[in-house]
Amino acid sequence: MSRRAAAFAAVVAAFVLLTGCTTTAPGGSDGPGSVPPPSDAIAAPGQVIAQATVLQKDAEEPQLCLGTVAESYPPQCSGPEITGWDWDAVEGEESASGVTWGAYAVTGTWDGTTFAAESVVLLALYDPMPVVDPLTDPANAGDTPDDELLSIQEELTTSAPFTVLTSVPQNGYLFVTVIYDDGTIQAWADETYGLDKVAVRSALLDI
Repeated sequence: MSRRAAAFAAVVAAFVLLTGCTTTAPGGSDGPGSVPPPSDAIAAPGQVIAQATVLQKDAEEPQLCLGTVAESYPPQCSGPEITGWDWDAVEGEESASGVTWGAYAVTGTWDGTTFAAESVVLLALYDPMPVVDPLTDPANAGDTPDDELLSIQEELTTSAPFTVLTSVPQNGYLFVTVIYDDGTIQAWADETYGLDKVAVRSALLDI
């Protein structure tokens, strides 16, 4: 082999080595920072159920309040729009100062923006199957210090790219409730803060 051919072969080998080092990782990830920030616009593939307050102010559209409800009279809360809602078809509602509200278990669909109601049960009469989150078991406690969890909580509360309905440090994790997650928000949280620190939970539960 001539010197020129040998040099060319060496250059080719070096190029192959370099491109091999930058190959996309399994699963389509290019490494840290590759998971894009998620939003609330994650549609559920099928029916979901919500246990929430439905509230309507004056002539505004009714809202499905999935987060905290202020204990005033009338109560104050906000959430995504709920369509297909008819106060005449439900029981247990109250009205005061131009506001009508009630607590219900509502089954329907979620397109990432609007909840379409299909069936309604008064929440006081709803008997859900008990669900125990395995991460609340002391046997499965996380090892993240409380001060780190509180720091993550503050950051998510002020600047998360999605709606944080509730967040609470418990058993070594920061439990964060969002409107709906198909795993996208959890993947982002894992990459942003590290594994086994943030536990994302959905307010809208798949049926």
